[in-house]
Amino acid sequence: MESATSNESKSMVVDNRSMDSWKRKLGEKTKLFFLEKGWLLLIVGFLLGRAIVLSTLSPFALSFLASVWFLRKDKSFRVMLATLAGALTYQLQHGLYIVAAMLLFVVVASLCKRMNHQQQIIPIIVFFTSALTRVAHYYWFEQLTSYEWMLAAVEGVLSAVLVLIFMQSIPLLSPKRYKPTLKNEEIVCMIILLASVLTGTIGWQIQGASIEQILSRYLVLWLSYVGGAAIGSTVGVVAGLILSLASVASLYQMSLLAFSGLLGGLLKDGKKIGVSLGLFVGTLLIGVYGRGIAELLPSMVESAMAVILFLCTPESWIKKVSRYIPGTTEHSKEQEQYLQKVRDVTASRVEQFSNVFQALSKSFTLEQQTQLEEEKDRQTDYFLSNVTEKTCQSCFKKEWCWAQQFDKTYDMMADLKGDLEEGNHPNKVLQSNFENHCVKSKKVIDTMKQELSFFEANQKLKKQVSESRQFVADQLHGVSEVMGDFAKEILKERENHEQQEVEIVAALKHMGMELEKLDIYSLEKGNIDIEMNLSFYNYHGEGPKLIAPMLSDILKETVVVKEEEVSPIPNGYCYLSFGSAKKFVVEMGVSHAAKGGGLVSGDSYSTMELGAGKYAMAISDGMGNGQRAHEESMETLRLLQQILQSGIQEQVAIKSINSILSLRTSDEIFSTLDLAMIDLHNAAVRFLKIGSTPSFIKRGNRIHKIEASNLPIGIIQEFDVEVVSDQLKAGDLLIMMSDGIFEGPKDVENVDMWLKRKINEMETDDPQDMADLILEEVVRTRAGKIEDDMTVLVARVDKNNPKWAAIPITHKEAK
Repeated sequence: MESATSNESKSMVVDNRSMDSWKRKLGEKTKLFFLEKGWLLLIVGFLLGRAIVLSTLSPFALSFLASVWFLRKDKSFRVMLATLAGALTYQLQHGLYIVAAMLLFVVVASLCKRMNHQQQIIPIIVFFTSALTRVAHYYWFEQLTSYEWMLAAVEGVLSAVLVLIFMQSIPLLSPKRYKPTLKNEEIVCMIILLASVLTGTIGWQIQGASIEQILSRYLVLWLSYVGGAAIGSTVGVVAGLILSLASVASLYQMSLLAFSGLLGGLLKDGKKIGVSLGLFVGTLLIGVYGRGIAELLPSMVESAMAVILFLCTPESWIKKVSRYIPGTTEHSKEQEQYLQKVRDVTASRVEQFSNVFQALSKSFTLEQQTQLEEEKDRQTDYFLSNVTEKTCQSCFKKEWCWAQQFDKTYDMMADLKGDLEEGNHPNKVLQSNFENHCVKSKKVIDTMKQELSFFEANQKLKKQVSESRQFVADQLHGVSEVMGDFAKEILKERENHEQQEVEIVAALKHMGMELEKLDIYSLEKGNIDIEMNLSFYNYHGEGPKLIAPMLSDILKETVVVKEEEVSPIPNGYCYLSFGSAKKFVVEMGVSHAAKGGGLVSGDSYSTMELGAGKYAMAISDGMGNGQRAHEESMETLRLLQQILQSGIQEQVAIKSINSILSLRTSDEIFSTLDLAMIDLHNAAVRFLKIGSTPSFIKRGNRIHKIEASNLPIGIIQEFDVEVVSDQLKAGDLLIMMSDGIFEGPKDVENVDMWLKRKINEMETDDPQDMADLILEEVVRTRAGKIEDDMTVLVARVDKNNPKWAAIPITHKEAK
């Protein structure tokens, strides 16, 4: 039984695949027949050859031929034949006019084909060709009066205008479309072309129902369903106007089509049935008002046939057309696919660059992984070979020392090199043994001392190159990580959070709020990102007061309002953006003074909140005082801020700054850097002190000192950054200062104890008050004199407690 069911399912899958394959092949053959082979152009040309307006004028045929001549010249001869065939089916004299006009146009256009600006010349040629042919037609077959001259001029103008319209419409009938959307002008031009084609069906009937009325209403139904009320009413007006020009009796049809298009577009949410209902209502109202009850039944029959034809139209055809109409769901999906492709390509390129930088980093690091012992032995061999070249080459005992006693000679000279490298004289035993072994021992030792200076300089240079290479490797690795993270951010799509979305919508509904739109971009811990549009009669801060606490209760994380845009009118839509609240906040206080009470201080400070939930505090002290020191310290902090905001790690950022400042100028310009990075999620702090003074952490009555030993930035090109980590708690105070504060107190033997005592005696925990008091205490010890630039930063870490607490959205019933 199970095998029979399995076989049936397999056969159904095969049938579905064969059906899809058959549909795909049919669609490809249809496209090949109508578009690539040009049969659609021939059908349009045939119908436009029959099209007549104002009873006698035919501006469509020549305009269509001129457009085909300009855009698809290879199809122009066949289009001429199809247009002529259509004209002959209407009337012989009309056919003669069409063939004469087309032949005259071909001759004139061929003569002018070498002229520039063909797009501007062809409408002029069409105007004179149409007007002259119509005048000749009136002259041979009818009388030529001023009225006929006016009609000829009108037809020429219409033909010239229609050329410009058809030039924008014919590319839409080509096999390939390179633009993903249609402009409004292109949509209107296409509607004019379709309405013009419909005029070619005037006179055709099915059981008393006019073909042009059925097709025009079908066209209105289709485009109302696709584009809504605006497109539907536009189609109705344009189609009705052109049909009424072709047949004055159809003038009321313009109102019918426009009103039906408007109603159908308004009812498009009801799918095909709603659009069809709009056509029936429009036909009923306009029919009774315009032509009376007697003409209502044929008009209803025409609408019914149009509706049947519309209901039988495959949904896939409608979706294909919808892709080109702005504002439709299919067009939005098409745009999203395009943006997705662009995003994927961009992320791929960024990831490739990341891989390149990673490979470069590995190639620089690979050199550092060589065996140090082998390298040391190789350098020793080179050194001893240089020494022996200058001493042993001319010695008569060379053969005995280096052939018969190689190991003993090599070991003794290597030991001598080791003792000399350490700055010591060779020990007496080793020197005595070497003198007994070598007849030129003194010369060898003197030569070894001379070569050793070159050897040490060479080793130092190699070490600097190795350190520079490692620094470049670290920088490349940091850039690679930043670019890799950026590529991941580009590819990050909105995740599907159905359960949370249902809970949020239900909670908003329970609170009586009208939700228009909800977008959940991320529910990652610490990185929540939610946007919503709501309608309020009068907004009274419901976002932070009600919605943010409700979201906090649902998501089990503190959520706050990041951004809100409130409509100024009642019942307007308000935009609210919500994000994760940091667990800790930092309150800052700063106090500084320039040397001698001047305006320009050599100290600079900066506080910045970085994107990854980190808060940075930095003090930089330029060498000396005044403008130059101020510029150096400001440059250090500016580089630090830009590099940290790019996402590169702190150690690499500081090494980069040091490299830039040390290589930028030959002057001895140094600056210190005191950096503290506070993680607002867990209050962990990392200190990077480059030539800076100690910092202090006050927790209650206990004060903890933080210090590190690093040279100032710019003194040497390569150095190791020592990182000191600590853990802060809510209520802790972090005090950072420049050397003007730490070294400022006069006649104080133990500055550490003095600062700790002064900080501990302060009765305030306000950061700004503490910063002012510390600066004041230091200045007091100098009898009010400011003998150096002084800067002090005080930060207090507190728990982030939102103003509004979470509100439970569900209440358990009492048992």
